[in-house]
Amino acid sequence: MAVTSSHGSTRTWWQQNQQTLTPWLFLIPGMFMFAVYVVWPILSSFWISFYDWNGLRAPDGSSTAEWVGLGNYAELIGDDAFETSLKNNILWLVLYMLAVPFGLFIAIFLNQTVWGIRMYKSLFFFPFVISQVVVGLIFSWFYAPNFGLLYLLTEWLTGTGTAILADPNKVTYGIIAAGLWPQTAYCMILYLTGLNNVSPDQVEAARLDGAKGFKMLWYVILPQLRPATFIAVVVTVIGALRSFDLVSIMTTGGPFGSSRVLSFYMYEQALSEYGFRMGYGAAIAVVLFLIMMVFISGFIWKMVRDEKEGY
Repeated sequence: MAVTSSHGSTRTWWQQNQQTLTPWLFLIPGMFMFAVYVVWPILSSFWISFYDWNGLRAPDGSSTAEWVGLGNYAELIGDDAFETSLKNNILWLVLYMLAVPFGLFIAIFLNQTVWGIRMYKSLFFFPFVISQVVVGLIFSWFYAPNFGLLYLLTEWLTGTGTAILADPNKVTYGIIAAGLWPQTAYCMILYLTGLNNVSPDQVEAARLDGAKGFKMLWYVILPQLRPATFIAVVVTVIGALRSFDLVSIMTTGGPFGSSRVLSFYMYEQALSEYGFRMGYGAAIAVVLFLIMMVFISGFIWKMVRDEKEGY
């Protein structure tokens, strides 16, 4: 359908709606991929969590899933392994957040214009570019009995070496320390980027008013780093809750299941040789997803509220 404009020229339907439709043409491919690879698996996990299913079909192609309703969730309540995994995830959440202030202070230290600062930045950036598998192997050797650096150091200081990964009371702390190394580097990068966007005029005005040190950081620098802080916190929370790779590489959940986290326990129940309980694994995944959504929704709500108050 064509429409004649006031100047006498004919405008097509596309020309009339071009500004409205163009953004959607760019968004539709991404929205489709997001729906297929994110939304659909999430909804499927919710649905599977209501079934007792081994992930296989019968020889005739029919489903072997059996509806159990909330039975999988009821079983979680009395599962000691799930309770241990949940406690470890809470510990991960609390201690992993140390990466945010550590990253901030390192970024402030590196945000200098002195000789050799690029080399220091490269050294601090290095943990971020190596994979979690490599980080796990490095710290496994660092903690290893008889030849690990930490073991030899504690043996030299106390006379008795400490095998971190073999102690049920210390193993989770050792894995968290390994995870903090690259996570701190990631937060540092975010804050270095944010510091480059700090307004020098505000800093100079604060200096003229006598602000320096902690007051300068708290009242002038940190308010301008809110976007970087938001991203750092969200990514750190997600990393703490899905801490599968380090646990798998360093301890495989041991000793005696004491270092399990929810993501690893989900894998054990659903996909490992000890499990093939897809419904139960999906129930664990749903619990993990809901915990993650609570934290992320809270951060988003706070950010939106702060933005509104700012305007």
